[in-house]
Amino acid sequence: MSGKRGRHLSRYEERINEPVGHEADLTFHPLTPNRWQDFETLVGPRGACAGCWCMWWRLTSREFRDGAGVTNRNRFQKCVRESTPPGILAYRQQTVLGWCAVAPREKYRRLAFSRILQPIDDRPVWSITCLYIARSYRRQGLTARLIEAGCELAANFGASTVEAYPRVSPDKPSNPLALYTGTEGSFTRAGFHVVATPTSVRRIMRKQMSQ
Repeated sequence: MSGKRGRHLSRYEERINEPVGHEADLTFHPLTPNRWQDFETLVGPRGACAGCWCMWWRLTSREFRDGAGVTNRNRFQKCVRESTPPGILAYRQQTVLGWCAVAPREKYRRLAFSRILQPIDDRPVWSITCLYIARSYRRQGLTARLIEAGCELAANFGASTVEAYPRVSPDKPSNPLALYTGTEGSFTRAGFHVVATPTSVRRIMRKQMSQ
């Protein structure tokens, strides 16, 4: 890690790791190369689901399908080596328990081709596209705090607006993997508001970050 970038991330981590209410034992760190092993531990050998490795939004359907598994893993590891971290990890003490993918919208090629998630204006935004919580820590209210931490990461790298594409909060328990973009309720608790309703079950939500 370069000295300049290292100092930049260090100042960020000092700020974001301040205790927050009853979650004072949580800490959050950008996914940088030195934390790659923690990410692998969290998502497991399949990269969370079907060889995804958090590349679903960054590729076309064909690219994703052809690269499922090791190729997508290597692609995402290359993203981690870029100057801007592709997201943030949540920890309790030394245990990694959650992941939030957040990056400038233009990093996500699938958004550019989506019929229902087209830009609603010309404002530059960062997008939260994926949330993943370790099985034993799910349904404990950690998602909203992880979203907040992802927003802080984006703001630290210059984002003025953070956007997300959650599903409507289900009335009945759902398969957590089916809710990888998050739920409307989680984003509402993290300070987002609905700006578009492209389908009956999908929302586009935003949070304005102070500069």
